[in-house]
Amino acid sequence: MFVFNVKVNGSKIFKTFFICMFIILLIILSIVIFRIFSGSKNSNNVNNKVHTISANNYTNVLKAVHENIDKYVGVEISFTGYVYRVLDLEDNQFVLARDMVISSNYQSVIVGFLCECENAKNYSDNTWVNITGKITKGNYHGDMPVVKITKIENVNKPNDEYVYPPDETYIPTDGIV
Repeated sequence: MFVFNVKVNGSKIFKTFFICMFIILLIILSIVIFRIFSGSKNSNNVNNKVHTISANNYTNVLKAVHENIDKYVGVEISFTGYVYRVLDLEDNQFVLARDMVISSNYQSVIVGFLCECENAKNYSDNTWVNITGKITKGNYHGDMPVVKITKIENVNKPNDEYVYPPDETYIPTDGIV
């Protein structure tokens, strides 16, 4: 029969514990720093491609862009909607709109991006179009995102013509679009 006598030294246990905690903190810090720098590279790449907005993410994107215009300036987007005008818009402006359902009996409100293009007068109200353009910062009763259209084409009314309020997956960050 073997008997082991182990002497526990309190200062060695404390030093070992402290060193282990320090190493764990360094690992966590390095992971956080890596994610910050890799995230900033991804946000820079946001401006380099066309982002297509669908009926599923339409209001999430609309809300994110309106809440923080400066982060989205220069981002190129593509989406479908219908031409909608109000009386105080300029000749080269219209709202590319969708109807957002706000109640269970399909009551809706009009939501959309203010758009500008040279030939805006050629598109009558309620005409469905697909546009591609860059987000800029404009002024319409205050700061407002304005899409400068680079490409516009007539399309048929989509099957999913309605959009819905931002959902619980909405996260206000610059990586939404």
